[in-house]
Amino acid sequence: MQNRDIVTIGASAGGIEALTRLCAALPRDLEAAVFVVLHIQPLATSVLPQILDRAGPLTVEHARDGLPPERRRIYVAPPDHHLVVADGCMRLSRSPRQNGHRPSVDALFRSAARVHGPRVVGVVLSGALDDGSAGLAEIKRAGGMAVVQEPADAATPDMPRNAMRAVAPDHVATAPEIASILAASAKQAVQPEDPTVTEPSDAPGTPLELEGSLSGQPGAGGASGLTCPSCGGAVWEGEHGRFGCHIGHQFSLESIFAAQSEALESAILIALRAMREKAALALKLAERMADDYPATGRRFERQADELEQATTQLQEALDRSAQVAWEPGGAAVEAAPKRP
Repeated sequence: MQNRDIVTIGASAGGIEALTRLCAALPRDLEAAVFVVLHIQPLATSVLPQILDRAGPLTVEHARDGLPPERRRIYVAPPDHHLVVADGCMRLSRSPRQNGHRPSVDALFRSAARVHGPRVVGVVLSGALDDGSAGLAEIKRAGGMAVVQEPADAATPDMPRNAMRAVAPDHVATAPEIASILAASAKQAVQPEDPTVTEPSDAPGTPLELEGSLSGQPGAGGASGLTCPSCGGAVWEGEHGRFGCHIGHQFSLESIFAAQSEALESAILIALRAMREKAALALKLAERMADDYPATGRRFERQADELEQATTQLQEALDRSAQVAWEPGGAAVEAAPKRP
């Protein structure tokens, strides 16, 4: 018999507050190792370990590649690195982003579930979109425990709500209440399942749900007709609404929609710039030719006017696109299930 001694926590927008409240309520003698992923800019300097270390009784530090985890400690993913729980150690990886993030909550959850099965507790805290939902479902399938922050208690409730859509959580609670749940679960004995250890190199980089299709073998997924918003490669659609490319970028339906929305905006802005520059050049040519070639000058003036009208229409299309794009608290709120 083993205990639930592997705690994995994911958060994004509003996550620092939730993590601080949770860590402040954890007991000093927590019989579990805690792993934390917070979405952070890749070039940012992370002071999250210092913040959480001051907030509660447990020692907090950045995870280090190859280091064996210890109970009563909290390990935070460093910027621009996936944190993966392997068999007996932690691994850090700069493999492709998942759901547009590195570190990714899904990468942490999925690796822990596949190595440690029912010993794992997955916790989804405040954040936007749905990183962590697929990983939390995998923790549940492996016999682990799923815990979600009460959406009303989260500064940004999308990640908790989407997690509740993906899986029926074992507990929905406020951040301080989650600390009590973790303390109790660390003392809970679980029956180990048949070992299905996955090599740590697979977890963050290889699109595990899609690997059959991507390797040319029969798989659940197939060509989606989409291109990867990160690298432009072909995208395959796999099980559980997951998308991935040959490089290894992975997305949920919501995250690929958000990424494609950003790509569309960038493309439209490039077109607007080119059209306005061409209009300006057309006016210069019209001015130059006004005296000697008046007909040609007028033709350039008309072209400049047409370009200005087109840029106005394109700007309006961009504004309309932004109105229907994914918004935190929008579609996720409408589709959110009732609290079990």
